[in-house]
Amino acid sequence: MRKSVFMFVLLALICALAGPSIAVAAYPTKPITVLQGFRAGGGSDALAQATQPTLQRILNQSFINQYIPGATGAIAWTRLAKSTKPDGYTLSITNTPMLQANYIMNPEVTYNIRELEPIANVVTDPGLIVVANDSPLKTYQDFVNAVKANPGRITVGNSGVGGDDFFTTIQWMKHTGLKVAMVPFEGDGPSWQAAAGGKIDVSFNNLGITFHLIKGGTLRALAIFAEKRYAGLPDVPTMKELGIPQVTGSSRGYSGPKGMPKEAKDILIAAFKKMAEDPVFIKACEDRALLVDMHYGDGYMKFLEAEEKLMQTIWEEVKKDYVAPK
Repeated sequence: MRKSVFMFVLLALICALAGPSIAVAAYPTKPITVLQGFRAGGGSDALAQATQPTLQRILNQSFINQYIPGATGAIAWTRLAKSTKPDGYTLSITNTPMLQANYIMNPEVTYNIRELEPIANVVTDPGLIVVANDSPLKTYQDFVNAVKANPGRITVGNSGVGGDDFFTTIQWMKHTGLKVAMVPFEGDGPSWQAAAGGKIDVSFNNLGITFHLIKGGTLRALAIFAEKRYAGLPDVPTMKELGIPQVTGSSRGYSGPKGMPKEAKDILIAAFKKMAEDPVFIKACEDRALLVDMHYGDGYMKFLEAEEKLMQTIWEEVKKDYVAPK
């Protein structure tokens, strides 16, 4: 009897000590769903294509992308924060500044970044001004001249109200004193497609979205909102070169719902760290003109909080022009 009790206690002790390791080793045991708040073909999709083949190999598990476009990502991120089971099997691609701008600009949006579990930021994608390849606007100065000649009438597309292109356009108008007609779309893809098809004059977009379209002759780049010229587009000047001190773009990464298991979060962060050094991932980013900018866990949260503060400042300055008085 005493021997049986001893063996039971010993077995319980072994299980208690081994339990966490078994739990860690088990995750993930099924596919991971990734919510995308924009249509296919945009920045979130580009990030998924660059990251997920390597992550699938590292984690030995597949990813299922679920597209939920609308409200500049707010539908997907509200679902992530408010109604997603925090078990580590549903994540979302989280994009700044729209992730924070949604609730800063609209009190009806009830989620915020503190209801999320940031895993890793992966890229920061600089803004780019693009037009159709057959557009009469051949240079940035042509664009400026057209706006001056037609104040408020030159149509400029963006990825949606509250998106990085929306804020980039606002900041550009503030810097230049010029006025354009802003046209929101449900993502970067529809915005560049409208420009390429001649439905709008210009699209304020991102390098990673439009690079191959520029190289392939569908679009023409007029200027880039980056610290320095991009090596793949050496003839495209920066806004700083053109006299506008503006560096803007979109950062994209992965987050889960608040409260997901620490073991799952730690495994995911470790996978992203391993991915960042993987030659296949590095080449995938180079091929897509995605500039790697890794932040992990708590560091990613601090990054999101800094972006939140910046967006609050910008919105306070311009909201009178976009919010009807009550």
